[in-house]
Amino acid sequence: MQNLQWMLAVSLVVISAVGCDGAAGIPSAQPASQPADSDALSAAAATIPPVPETLTAAAVEFVAPSLTAEEIRAGWISLFDGQSLFGWDVPTVTNWHVEDGTIVADRGEKSLLLTPFHFDDFELRCSFHVAAGGNSGIFLRTAQNATNPAKDTYELNICDSHPTHKTGSLVGRHIAENVPAVEGAWHDFRVVCNGPVIQVWLDEKQIVDFTDSSDAVRLTGRIGLQMNEGRSAFRNVFIRPLSLKPLFNGNDTAGWSVVPGSKSEFNVVDGRLHVSNGPGFLETNDTFGDFVLKMEARVNGDGLNGGVFFRAKQGTEKTPSHGYEFQLHNGVKNGDRTKPVDSGTGAIFRRVAARYVVANDHEFLTAVLVAQGDRFASWVNGYQVVNWQDTRTPNDNPREGRRLDPGHISLQGHDPTTDLDYRSIEIHPLLPPQ
Repeated sequence: MQNLQWMLAVSLVVISAVGCDGAAGIPSAQPASQPADSDALSAAAATIPPVPETLTAAAVEFVAPSLTAEEIRAGWISLFDGQSLFGWDVPTVTNWHVEDGTIVADRGEKSLLLTPFHFDDFELRCSFHVAAGGNSGIFLRTAQNATNPAKDTYELNICDSHPTHKTGSLVGRHIAENVPAVEGAWHDFRVVCNGPVIQVWLDEKQIVDFTDSSDAVRLTGRIGLQMNEGRSAFRNVFIRPLSLKPLFNGNDTAGWSVVPGSKSEFNVVDGRLHVSNGPGFLETNDTFGDFVLKMEARVNGDGLNGGVFFRAKQGTEKTPSHGYEFQLHNGVKNGDRTKPVDSGTGAIFRRVAARYVVANDHEFLTAVLVAQGDRFASWVNGYQVVNWQDTRTPNDNPREGRRLDPGHISLQGHDPTTDLDYRSIEIHPLLPPQ
């Protein structure tokens, strides 16, 4: 039965469906070899190709993240949907799978289940369970092929029997003292990585306050869940990107410019940026390449359409919106939220549809978009709806091909019926992968 569960879970990861125009292809695998012995060596396992598209409607069983409304507004997002390994790079050498709403690995070679993105400053929460005598960990700001824990990662160890760096320690870097045994029961880590400072809490008690002043300080990297020895299980995996700065100041449109030829109106009313009429665009004066974008938006009419363009070329009257588009449209077909109208909120329009329509018209939503290199992911109210890799040929215009260069953020007034409000818009430029 366990083998069957594993096969079903892996099958969910690789199911994909084409976005609204079928332009995106399935990316190739990212092969990597298994390194020699070290606790940190598991990041290099071969992975299943990252999921570029939305799951089919039949495969999506929506489970709302266990986040409060305040946490969602603060930017917390779930890295695990409770049902599948959607959004992760999955090693093939280990039986990573989902059982009873929990990520589990208990057979195969040691490996890391990795995020496709490199995060720099963040707060992370994760519940974990490791079998008695087992060895696991959470890798912070890790390289994909981490061969030396003192240089390539911050390995937050989960191993009561480790000879030098027991549970709560950062292997090869910092020893946590007076940490109770954790094996055989569920426990909770909370981690803050902010610049060179790493802080860790175990079951709400702080056990690590470490500032890395070494030459091997890591300021960015992936998040990895490790299976080293014995059964490892994880649930409630949440992350909150830190260091976001406002693009909208709540008072006026300073830092933004209306694209020539726009018919839309962009007015600040009661601290909110209101968009009406259209078509038209309001774009940032600054440009952004790799970033985390968080916004609170509301569609004020049934089935209305809008969007936020990014990595966009500077708009002109003739070409106002040559960029990738984060879609805002909460419509669904026949009441089925797995069947979005016009790709759905959180989609990268014309590239990949949202796998589930989370938000409702007339209610504020919180959206988080991560763009890093050719990888893109979006969350709506904490739930991941897109995980996509742009494998098209390079092109300065994202409508025509893959653009990695920085571009403008541009708010769209779609048509004369447009009626949107933005309560906040924040961004954090991500550091280059280390």
